[in-house]
Amino acid sequence: METIAAELARLVTTTREGSVPTLALERAKMSLASTVASAAAGVGIPSARAIRELALARGGAPQASVWFSQEKKLDVAGAAQVNAVASDAAACDDSDLRSIAHIGTIVSTVSIAMAEHLGRGGREVLEAMVLGYEVAGRIDEALTPGRMKRGFHGSVSTIFGGAVAAGRLLGLDQARLAHAIALTASSACGMAIAADTSCGREYHAGLAAQLGVQAAFAAQRGFTSEIAVLEAPRGFFQAMNGQAVEEVTRDWGASWDITTDMAIKLMPGAHPFHAIAEAAIEAASAGDVDPREVDEIVISAIQMRDWGAGKNPHDLVSAAHSVIYFVAAGVAERRFGWEHMTERKFSDPVIAGLQERVVFDPDPPPLPDRFPHRHGGTVSIRMRSGEVFTHTCKAPRGAGPRGIEWADVDAKYRSLVPRSGLAASRVDASLDLIHALDRRASVSDLTSLIAAV
Repeated sequence: METIAAELARLVTTTREGSVPTLALERAKMSLASTVASAAAGVGIPSARAIRELALARGGAPQASVWFSQEKKLDVAGAAQVNAVASDAAACDDSDLRSIAHIGTIVSTVSIAMAEHLGRGGREVLEAMVLGYEVAGRIDEALTPGRMKRGFHGSVSTIFGGAVAAGRLLGLDQARLAHAIALTASSACGMAIAADTSCGREYHAGLAAQLGVQAAFAAQRGFTSEIAVLEAPRGFFQAMNGQAVEEVTRDWGASWDITTDMAIKLMPGAHPFHAIAEAAIEAASAGDVDPREVDEIVISAIQMRDWGAGKNPHDLVSAAHSVIYFVAAGVAERRFGWEHMTERKFSDPVIAGLQERVVFDPDPPPLPDRFPHRHGGTVSIRMRSGEVFTHTCKAPRGAGPRGIEWADVDAKYRSLVPRSGLAASRVDASLDLIHALDRRASVSDLTSLIAAV
């Protein structure tokens, strides 16, 4: 009986070029656009700048571009790391609905860097992204919610997306790709507490991209590892408190995770809060709510009771992880957008006052399955007059279950990419190129547009 790593490698290597469905390729384009947009917003953040400076000081072969920078090219692993950190730092990158793992960031940054180095075309990149996303998504589904309870961040699964995407573009055979996957299991990193409270989140993303590439290159050169590391006693799944391991390789190709579970962030911050913020906005809009007359705002979502309860944020990290801030801002302004991750909004007196009125339902309804972040919640606004305005949102806009519209992705791109200083003509040209990436012979056309500002 084959090991899980070997079976995953077989499934990836036997997926023929041209067999990935059009919708999956389209979602890969959307993920790439979202990742580039988020990197543009994050490139100037100190954590992103620090990793970029470290990578440049380390040097290496000039193989792939650093996005939105005048700097020289880096080796593939370094470029993927730097670009992934920039994207994740802004808290605007897409997420997987099952566990909020940022798989799209890793498969996007790794695939573009590797393809630029190898001279691969756009369709090859998109297929590599879909396959990398699929493997990472399946592995993380088996870890949810067990790894969270053990304290591990989503980077312990997103790294598999990087390794598989890189391996696909390198043309690894089944045996070598299996060892790349096995090596990746030994490269896992990331503590959830650090991701929730600090810039550790983007540091994890950078390592997932960098080490995923390194695992693929090592396997290409014949480096081998324990091939049963995923399922063996004291192996990856057992250490991470995994479950439903038998489902990791089941029904390959019946559907694609990038179409069913990927969600594009259309507002910043932690993705599980987006549906709840929408519920708050809709309830406030339906009641034409005057913030001064609000008596209490009740969040009913069982998955929020132990997470996101911080309030009065003072920086991007604390704001991105405060559902109370999301809801208060949504009620106060009937929207929650990119501008809400700024000091001006953090100090807004109306939003601050409403945060003191947000409470959690002590007896929310149970979740229908074991995926706590796949579900939204209900917000009820109780007015001093006695009126109550309530709205429920199960999944945010931009999420697979609701469908993802290019109009929303384009609006995000055009809002965030100019923050990098990129000329307007390049903003439009790069977005057009992403739309048509499956018809481009080389991704260097894209990187040449976004590599320098």
